[in-house]
Formats: sequence, C-alpha cells, structure tokens
Amino acid sequence: MRPMSRVLAALLVAVLLAGCGSGTRIRDFLENTYERTEIVGDASVYASPDPVGTTTEAIVDAVPPAERQADGGNEYLRYDDDIVIVSAAPGGSSVRVEDLDGRYRGGFFAFLGPGFRPGSPVGTGGGGGPGDVK
Repeated sequence: MRPMSRVLAALLVAVLLAGCGSGTRIRDFLENTYERTEIVGDASVYASPDPVGTTTEAIVDAVPPAERQADGGNEYLRYDDDIVIVSAAPGGSSVRVEDLDGRYRGGFFAFLGPGFRPGSPVGTGGGGGPGDVK
C-alpha cells in the first residue's frame, strides 16, 4: 500500500471510530468540563459555578440535545441515551446526567410534554397511551 493510501485509510478509520459511541458525547463533555460531586447508580452529578441558564447554554452549544424543556427553574435536555437535568445550586448550578432507562421509561418525565413521553425517543410526541390526557 502506498504511503498516501495508508494515511487516507487511517483517517477513514479515525472518522468512523469518532462516530461510534456518540451516545457518550454528553457524558464525556460533562466529565471534561465540570467537577463531578456524586455518583448514584448510573447517574452522575456535576457542579457548575455558573447559573442554570449559562450552564445549560454551554452544554447545548457543545452537544445539542434531541429535546429541551424547562420546568420550575430546571432545564431538561434529552439525548439518545441520557437525560441531563440542570438545576440551581448554592454557588452556581447542579448538572445531573442519567440513563433514559428507569425513571424516563416509566413516564417520570412525561410532564415535560412531547419528546419526553415514554415511547417517543425521537421527540415526535406521537400517539397516546393509557392514562394520557386527551
């Protein structure tokens, strides 16, 4: 194989590998940007010195979410495999990231509307289910 072909092949492999595991991009960003203060099961909590709005914008700018909602001073960002909750904390804000399994799949975040209902991971807010308000 010619040297130029090797370089191109290596570049192609690097691009393909960068695309794999993109579901961890949000966790990587949080880990590299904020101080982790707690781990509870599959959830990690980070501290940000900035207020909720500034922290949320930094996260959204770095890794755009599939859906975004605000409720009661909290910001909720839904990604393919994770949900991020940014809330006020003394000296800044708290950033919690957890798997979409568990509370999300059980409907805990359905109050946030389309894109946060169980069964609508692409944010379509489609069809209803038992117990949905019509």
